Amino acid sequence: MSKKAETVVIAAFTEEDAARLTGLSVRQLRHWDRTKFFAPSLGNENRKLAYSRLYSFKDLVALRVLDELRNESRVSMQHLREVKDKLLALGEHWSSTTLYVLKKRVVFVNNETRQHEEVVSGQGVLQIPLQVVAGDMQERVRLWRQRDSSAAGRIEKRHGFGNTSVVAGTRIPVGNIKAFAESGYSIEQIMREYPTLTRSDVEAALAFDSAA
Repeated sequence: MSKKAETVVIAAFTEEDAARLTGLSVRQLRHWDRTKFFAPSLGNENRKLAYSRLYSFKDLVALRVLDELRNESRVSMQHLREVKDKLLALGEHWSSTTLYVLKKRVVFVNNETRQHEEVVSGQGVLQIPLQVVAGDMQERVRLWRQRDSSAAGRIEKRHGFGNTSVVAGTRIPVGNIKAFAESGYSIEQIMREYPTLTRSDVEAALAFDSAA
């Protein structure tokens, strides 16, 4: 896997980001979280905190699959819970696994080991290769991360975030960047924490005076 792909896979996404990338609404994501159907794997237990719902890349892939199974294949919510648990429990071969759907039932088949729960064949079988879904999600993330070049090195207010100062073209608060710097992080280290930021973004955030 390339370094760029690794960056995509380990990134954390807010619920707004997850909604935009998966096609699910924020309301649906919160409902699934409250009902314990699907909780973000990087979330904070105190949901009253800002950014308390953070989703991993693997979460996004699972959400896309679950939404497709629910809407396209009409798989029951009860069965989706079983599917969700298996999706999130898949180990290192998760991206090489294919899901087969027949008569609203889902079977997992590992394309490398060929291990499966039951034989699924015949007409009308829907195949969902997780590698394809993951590749599509990576492309969505890449396009989502593209920023207007004029936004680099600028700070702006986001009224939806309590009038918080953020790096232009992102949802990254200036305060978060300053907190990293105060903890001893260098500009390069901060950029590794926030792969979408440029050096000029970090420098602008560190130089920003909220009282000015």
